[in-house]
Amino acid sequence: MSDDHELAARLARRAGERLVELREGSTAEPRALGDAGDAAAHQLLVEALAQERPADPVLSEHGVAGPERVPGERVWIVDPLDGTREFTEAGRTDWAVHVALAERHEVIASAVALPAQGVVLDTGAPPKQPTRPIERPRIAVSRSRPPEFVTAIAAEIGADLVPMGSAGAKITAVVLGEVDAYLHGGGQYEWDSAAPVGIARAAGLHTSRLDGTELVYDRPDPWLPDLLVCRRELAVDLLAALSDRIEGSR
Repeated sequence: MSDDHELAARLARRAGERLVELREGSTAEPRALGDAGDAAAHQLLVEALAQERPADPVLSEHGVAGPERVPGERVWIVDPLDGTREFTEAGRTDWAVHVALAERHEVIASAVALPAQGVVLDTGAPPKQPTRPIERPRIAVSRSRPPEFVTAIAAEIGADLVPMGSAGAKITAVVLGEVDAYLHGGGQYEWDSAAPVGIARAAGLHTSRLDGTELVYDRPDPWLPDLLVCRRELAVDLLAALSDRIEGSR
């Protein structure tokens, strides 16, 4: 039987290839294409996990499958299509497939496919981090609505904002050294970040809530209010700036 790291990578790649095929051959309107992509990737992942890990439940953006989920025990947390809007826009590459395995509230294996870029990252062989100095930090933000608090933090630490698409694309951009940090304060679900956070941790990056506490996965309620992923050299400055804003808002 394949190990969990290899399985996550293989399934993320397969789902990504399915999405690329669907996208290239479609004449559907964007909403219909996004719905079709979500459904196809979800079905592929759920069916494959039922076959290869029948004892494990699956928590997906589209519901729970398999055996009953018991928070804290093994569960696969998947986002079949992270960045539906970007997927439906011709030429965009900043969308992803997330496949993560959590146990005891931690991600223990995961993979993220960036299908339009031909890239799959996984916890079995996480990328090495760059050794270049950070002269002016780069922070990934939403391309359509950068949060005001991130703009303020960037001004405080002298950082540039880099717009891009899905949460998975932003976090993997930190992992790959394309940007130096990603902050999110508007709330997400566990499937939005579990897989890329698992890879970021395996690669040695800082990952936490905005107040510096640990990110906890596979809870009864999958809502995750906020997160920070960054190079370790930036963590102290970012957490200090965030702490000042958190204190100031009370």
